Order: sequence, then structure tokens, then C-alpha cells
Amino acid sequence: MNVENRLKVLQNLYVGVLVDSVRRYTAAGILDKVTEEKRNEQMGQGGQIVKSLNIRKPEEVFTVLAEITNCAGWKKAGSPEGVVMETGSCRLCALAKRFAADCPCHIYCLHPMEGMVKGLDSGSNFIVEETLWNGAKCRVRVD
Repeated sequence: MNVENRLKVLQNLYVGVLVDSVRRYTAAGILDKVTEEKRNEQMGQGGQIVKSLNIRKPEEVFTVLAEITNCAGWKKAGSPEGVVMETGSCRLCALAKRFAADCPCHIYCLHPMEGMVKGLDSGSNFIVEETLWNGAKCRVRVD
């Protein structure tokens, strides 16, 4: 198996493991608690992560993670208000819906990205305007 195929297999396994953990946290009645605990950790680790990935701008948080995970294809949307990023597809969200899991968006996507954005600038606002879980796209504004 070549490196590209190995990477695709690992990306698919990664998404599957995340969905499985959401199902198990939900079954144990602890998804909200774990999500909040992880959010607090992610807010503290964001600066280290952006540094290790050589991320310098908020939009790079979205695009670099998309390159690594191949989960969502984030694109910059035209907006006069800060940086607005959108995606119309997400493998994590789609797989969670297919397996009747609860929403994985915050614990595994939005909160980690928020931590990274705030790691670049602690005064940044990270505003989730829409998610694919409940809407037609994910849309996040950073200002």
C-alpha cells in the first residue's frame, strides 16, 4: 500500500474512532461533561498547537486541519466582518448522523479550532453561525 492510501485509511479510521467515542460518551451520559472539560483543555493548548503546525492566521486553522484530516473542505467566504470560513460537507458529521450518534461538532472540531484561533490571538471572537448538524453548511466567523 502506498503512502497516500495509508493516509486515507488512517483518516477514515480517525473519523470512525471519533464517532464511536461520541456514541459511547452519550451512552454513558457524559458527552456534555467531557465536551466542556475538553473545551477547557483545548483553550489552553491552542497556542502550542498553532505553533507546532506553523499556523499564523485564523483561516489557516481551518485549512491546515482540513489538509491533515481530510474531513471538511473549509473555504474562506467573502465578508467585510473579520474572517468567515464555510464548508458544505463534513465526513465527521455525516458519519455521526449515519450511525445515529449525537453531535460531534463541538468536541472534535469547533472547540479545538476555537482554541487554536484564540492561541493566535486571545482576544479573538470565534462565532459559530451555523453547523451542518442542524443546517446546510458550517459557517464560522472570527473577528
